[in-house]
Amino acid sequence: MPELSVIVHGPNTQDHLTGLLDSLAAHPLPDTEIVVAAVGDWARRTAQRHAPHVQVVPLPDGTSDAAARAAGAARATGHWLHFVRAKDGLPPGSPRTVAERVADLPGTVDVLLLDHLRSTWHSSGLPSADGPLLARAGRTDVALDDSAYLLRLTPLLGTRVLRAGFWRAHEEALTTDDEPHAALAALLLADRVACLPHVAHEDRRLRPASLPPVTAEQRYALVDRYESLLDLARERPAVYTVLYEIMVRDCLRTFARSDMPDQVAKEFFHRASVAALRRRPEGHRRPAGLEGIRRSLLEEGAYTKYRAFQKANRTRRTVRSTVRTGRHRLATQVRDLQYRGALHRPVDPHLAVFAAYWNRGVACNPAAIAAKLAELAPHLHPVWVVTGRNAALLPPGTDHVVPGTRRYWEVLATAKYLVNNVNFPNAVVKRPDAVHLQTHHGTPLKRMGLDQMPYPAAARGLDFAALLERVDKWDYSLSANSHTTRMWERAYPSRFVSLDYGYPRNDVYYTAGAGDIRAIRERLGIAPGRRAVLYAPTHRDYEAGWTPRVDLGALADRLGEDTVLLVRGHYFYEGAASPLTGLRRSGRIVDVSSYDPVEELCLAADALVTDYSSIMFDYANLDRPLIIHADDWETYRTTRGVYFDLMAEAPGPVARTQEELTEILTTDAWHEESAAKTRAVFRRRFCEYDDGRAAERVVRRVFLGQDEATLPPVLPVEQRTPAPSPEEACPS
Repeated sequence: MPELSVIVHGPNTQDHLTGLLDSLAAHPLPDTEIVVAAVGDWARRTAQRHAPHVQVVPLPDGTSDAAARAAGAARATGHWLHFVRAKDGLPPGSPRTVAERVADLPGTVDVLLLDHLRSTWHSSGLPSADGPLLARAGRTDVALDDSAYLLRLTPLLGTRVLRAGFWRAHEEALTTDDEPHAALAALLLADRVACLPHVAHEDRRLRPASLPPVTAEQRYALVDRYESLLDLARERPAVYTVLYEIMVRDCLRTFARSDMPDQVAKEFFHRASVAALRRRPEGHRRPAGLEGIRRSLLEEGAYTKYRAFQKANRTRRTVRSTVRTGRHRLATQVRDLQYRGALHRPVDPHLAVFAAYWNRGVACNPAAIAAKLAELAPHLHPVWVVTGRNAALLPPGTDHVVPGTRRYWEVLATAKYLVNNVNFPNAVVKRPDAVHLQTHHGTPLKRMGLDQMPYPAAARGLDFAALLERVDKWDYSLSANSHTTRMWERAYPSRFVSLDYGYPRNDVYYTAGAGDIRAIRERLGIAPGRRAVLYAPTHRDYEAGWTPRVDLGALADRLGEDTVLLVRGHYFYEGAASPLTGLRRSGRIVDVSSYDPVEELCLAADALVTDYSSIMFDYANLDRPLIIHADDWETYRTTRGVYFDLMAEAPGPVARTQEELTEILTTDAWHEESAAKTRAVFRRRFCEYDDGRAAERVVRRVFLGQDEATLPPVLPVEQRTPAPSPEEACPS
């Protein structure tokens, strides 16, 4: 029998389970077993990738935390059980430290208490307040009646390691979804406890805005928790008194810090007041000062007086804050007045605002959605947000507004639908009856959102708190595959609904015909019979400008007269001096950096060469040759961070040098059978929902309100027919 069973339980929320199991697998211990009570398919697959280092107990979606803990404990064989939620972490070396400590404990000890770290979406490794209390207890085992102050430890089940026999004896009492209740009950039920003043657990607090709203009954359950725990401590005066203090403090903090509707707040205050009076220990004295006033008002049940007391304190703080911050600039005030005035107008149910790539024009997923909207919902009026510089490039008849103008703020304030592939400005207010659709503009290989925080080059200049305020306005988030859905859940933790419909901009890869491809190639000047290779590298956070990582002139010479290189620089470098200027006149290198839409370039190309750009995921829909040029993979991965190892899961041949790239393109390696098999695996994973009807699904669901079950089902990859290749469309 192993000494310790680490029982990891729950769903793979925001992909935290992956890192937890990676860390455990990196340092296996002979006297420790890992049992994963995996809730849902994602957690199950994640856990199974770590077999045989872990035992997997698959559980269906929706299994409660309590049921998952019980299922994991039933499989465990260790003398001691350490329950760790899948969202949490274990600092390096902590399982070994815990295993060594429990091996030395006498048989009378039921619970070992641990110290922990705290992490949130914006910080990690924060020390807890538990260290001094654990140090005070020392390493000698104690009875709770002699050390009731231990009840003040943070009530986390992950900081309690339980003797397996103790768990089995009290499983019913400890099997509850109220984790703080279980953590406190474990102390109250234990004969003796021991302490380990060592950080051996990481409590990761998920962003509240990514969790379901707290219901009224969940608020009231806080009072019920302490009522039932006080029943367990009724005959233990020292323990009872400390637990009562904890109850009153917790109820007051929850009341003050939680944004409850008034009726819920009144009922919560009433229940807390009744419990505070009924459960008050004989002779108990309230503290002095403001805290004493708060407790007195609670015991009186004086809800109105308490609110007035809060308001007075808040007013005092507001005055101080106003003095510190000063006045806003006049221009901002004028803008705010105009916008605020427009916000008082009714929402226009027929108005839809579209924007793409920081107001560059009609492009990407928003453009494809707007086109389908005109077909299926012509009663809705689209208005595009476009910079003054780009307004002249709009298709004729496109209704548009320029950022900062009066009408710009009016349409943002009154539109029923707001669609963007990035984010609208921070100042945009999310009206309750407006619908915000975030379409995104690619499948993520590189780290995005909050996942950029550990990478200084990628995080430079980003205000993550402001980012999350923008994310909280999303009603819907569009996704092309389940990988993307899960990474958006990680990177942008909020309550948006994921639309697993595919990217509308990719519909054209299944709807374009041979005539369309011939027309595009003719516009680009590609003669029939010539091979077109699209070279589309991505932006690098660690570079100030764009310097092609390929000697394009030398490559064009090696590829010969029958090949045209279509070179597209990243849009981040728009307006900068192009390094392609001296090469354009050769006829074999065409600078298409300003050509839109990019989907037409993909349709025109016989093959794509890229590095880490998300264009690879879109181009894979065409089932045409894809080559990865990754001469700086290690640097890119280290400075930007990535979600998977592209070198191991590439969509085709990988070149690490220009010589290797040239060899691939001048031999059959670029389109041989092995490359096609690799590409097929990549397509199944990353073209999962793209089948040519993504825009239709979006319009029917978001704009027409149709039920999910009535939407066109996603066609399996093997049943799809991509647009014809240039060779098929343009026979020489």
